[in-house]
Amino acid sequence: MTKPIRIIHLDADSFRALSEGDLVAANRVTPVPVSAYLVGPEPRGTWLRRLGQALEDPASAAWTTGIIWDDRAGVAVGRAGFHGPPDESGTVEIGYAVDPQFRRQGYARAAFEALLARARAEPSVHRVRVSIRPDNVASANLALPYGFVKVGEQDDDEDGLEFIYDLELRDATGR
Repeated sequence: MTKPIRIIHLDADSFRALSEGDLVAANRVTPVPVSAYLVGPEPRGTWLRRLGQALEDPASAAWTTGIIWDDRAGVAVGRAGFHGPPDESGTVEIGYAVDPQFRRQGYARAAFEALLARARAEPSVHRVRVSIRPDNVASANLALPYGFVKVGEQDDDEDGLEFIYDLELRDATGR
């Protein structure tokens, strides 16, 4: 059974408070209460990147990382979103991370499926990408059954070697 989640989009003020690690400020400006995990050191780099994007182009915030919110439990369980709006080729890249206390409970799958559904619903999106470290078996086991195909490798500043996988949704003509 899929978890009843929503991905709550954020604005520059929220990204700033989260990136500063200020739980009180974050809970004052985010649309939902957040946890200590979400203001901790692990997601800080993501929030800083998203803050820069939101300041440069406020409309991009609707395409970037948000809070994974469990509607039933009324709790933030992680973060998920795209790395940004579709690029010139119509590609969006999915990113997600679940708070360790909520892992292995279906939240990553629910967020992943919500993001795939959004990508499929957007005519400007032709391809969905995921980048996965070779040792991240859980992410590979989550993403690859949806039909993603390995298209390359990259050396990520934060994660090191990653395999790049794409899922073609439609060609450039929209079919």
